[in-house]
Formats: sequence, structure tokens, C-alpha cells
Amino acid sequence: MHMLFAILRRQTLATWLVFLACAWAAVAPLQARAQETFKLGVIGPFSGPSADFGTPMLNGIQLAVEEINAVGGYLGRKIELVIKDDKGNPDEGLRQSQALVTEKVRATIGFCNTGVAMRSLDVFQNAQLPLIVPCSTGTALTAKFPAPQSYVFRTSARDAIQAPFVVDDIVKRGWTKVALFADKSGYGDGGFQDVVKALAAKNLQPVYVSRFDLGVKDLVDEMKAARSAGADVVFSYTVGPENAVIARARQAIGWKVPQVGAWPLSFPFFIDGAKEAAEGALMAQTFIAEPSNERRAAFLSAYARKFQTRRIPVPMAAAQAYDATYVLVYSLFGIRDGNLGGPAIKSALENIQRVYYGVVATYDRPFSLDDKDAISANMLVMGQVRNGLVTFAYPEDARRNLFVQRKQ
Repeated sequence: MHMLFAILRRQTLATWLVFLACAWAAVAPLQARAQETFKLGVIGPFSGPSADFGTPMLNGIQLAVEEINAVGGYLGRKIELVIKDDKGNPDEGLRQSQALVTEKVRATIGFCNTGVAMRSLDVFQNAQLPLIVPCSTGTALTAKFPAPQSYVFRTSARDAIQAPFVVDDIVKRGWTKVALFADKSGYGDGGFQDVVKALAAKNLQPVYVSRFDLGVKDLVDEMKAARSAGADVVFSYTVGPENAVIARARQAIGWKVPQVGAWPLSFPFFIDGAKEAAEGALMAQTFIAEPSNERRAAFLSAYARKFQTRRIPVPMAAAQAYDATYVLVYSLFGIRDGNLGGPAIKSALENIQRVYYGVVATYDRPFSLDDKDAISANMLVMGQVRNGLVTFAYPEDARRNLFVQRKQ
């Protein structure tokens, strides 16, 4: 009994629920199953320029797996991670995705870069290997294959909901003359299209557009052109240091218009790279690293203890990946015949019976045969950079964040 209470104190509420589910659902002797593992693939940029959000993603998965394994894993099987570094490179991502199939993982969680993910989706689809994307937000990822046949799931907010969310906010603030800066990567191209579509829904169009290559170091001339076009807000869609280049260009010409965008404006590459030029930037967020309720406080505390840090570089990446791991394990309890093949896991993800009370959201049937995106627009809040940290842009969002949202 003392051991039971020790486990309860040590684990989060979500882990305790997994423990109960394991005890309830076990249909074979745990001793026999202890010799087996459930091989879970993980792929993302753990080195290179995108490691700033690849590493927190990996950490979130590792934290969840450690908690799950501490209470018996999945029906006595420990979760075994097979980790592959795609280095943020599409060709490397393709090679490592093929390696995961060869190593016979049961499912995979991963991808941070839309272009890298798009190059590899066919590998998972053709192998009938479920893939849960916890970071990459490119709208095309969950639209490439017809939903009923698709093995691609996601626990991050796709750009098709982030872009309209930010556009709605800037229009409410009275900013309607948008200068749109987007890189030429798969992520930038998809985000550019989503922003243009969101503006058109408001009978608006950008007053100035700049498309640039990744690695650009100077956008001062483009920023001057945006100012001459009469823009009153800069909307940036890029994922790396280029966001900071945009901010510094704005600062260099002494132009004090706001910079807004999707979630990469919360990344260290932007905040640390732009320094004071990043102050006040606004971005869409699913999770802000403040202990606004019990679940989030427990997650932040557990992450800090395990990784010996007070600051998560990209909190959304860690939280969404942590939730993705639990959502997958919860889905497995719907499999009654021991069949852990890809089609069975796909079906289980589409028909999760138990509610998972997660960090980012309350996952009540997050997926279905026709919908592979777990995050809906009501889960988004507007974040803002203040004193080098991301916090809530609006007091009402902070209050609403006391309650974890369900999908609408």
C-alpha cells in the first residue's frame, strides 16, 4: 500500500489514469509480456538549425514515456524509443523514416519541419505505419491523403487555423494594411497561402509581399518597401533565424509597427536573436509555459526536474509531443485482440474511447475517420513577447487558460 501511494504522489494525474487503464485492460499475464517492448519511433531535428524545437519535442516524448513505463508501460510492455535525427533536412528525413520502417516500429511520433515531413509522408502511408505529428503545422500534412485512408495524425495547430486566428486578432486591433514576409520553404509557402486566404475572407489583401530564401541575412530594403507601401503591421511566416532578421530590419529603419505571426515567433531563434526588437511580437499559441492549472503545473514541474532547466526553449513543442505520446498509448487500450499492426493502431486512434486530460487540451475523441487534426481553433490563445519571455497577450486568455479546452 505504501508503494501504491508513493507511485500516486510521484506521477501526474495522466500517468495514474494510464496505470488504472493498464490494470483494467490487461488480458494476459504481465510476466509474459514483460519480455516484450512496444517500439515507438521518434523523428525530428535533434541537431542543426531546427534543434531549438526538435529537442523540446523529444524531451516531451521522453518524459511521457518515462512516466508510462514507471507504472508498467502498455499492458506490461515497456515503451522502447527508436530515435532518428532528421537534422531538419528532407533527404535525411526520408532516409531516417525508411530506417524506422525497417526497424519495425509500431508507430512514430515526429517532424518539426513541414518540408521535411512532406518528403517522408509516403513512407509511412505506404507502410501503413501511423504517424503522429506533434510540431509541424503545414496545412498540407494532414491533407495529402484522403482522411479515411490517411495514417497521418497531428497534435499541433495547423496553419489553416493559426493564420485566420492571427488575422482575426490584427483586424480587431485595427491593423489591416499587412506586409507579408514569408520564406520559400514548404512551411513558408503553405503559411503564405493560408494568410492570403485568411485576409481575403476579410476582404483584404497584403499591401506588400516579400518572399525570401532561408538563410537570408538582410531584409532592410524589403522593409523600407513595406513601409513605403503604407503597411501598419508585419506578418512573418518563417521558422528559423529569419524571423529575427525581419525584426532587426524593422528596428534598423526605426519603424515601430508590430510584428505578428504563427508560433515560431515564440522560438529562441527569434526572441534571443532579435533581442529588444522582438519585444511586443504577437503569435498564435496552444500552450504558454505558465502554471495556470494543475495539469500544466505538474507538467512544467516534471519537465524542470527531469531536464534540469527552468526554461523550456519551445514549450509548445514539448507539451504537444508529451500529449501525443499519451494519446497514442490511450488509443492502444481500444485494441482487444493483441493486434498491434498499423491498421489496428490507426483504427484505435480514430476511435479513442477514454478521455485523456492533457496538458494542451482535453482530448475527447481527438481523431476520427474523417479528421486527423486534434487541435481546433478554440484551443488557441494569443501570446506576446514581454521581457524576453512569451506570456498571454490578453488577460481574458489567461483566465480562459485556467480551463483546458476540448475540441470543437
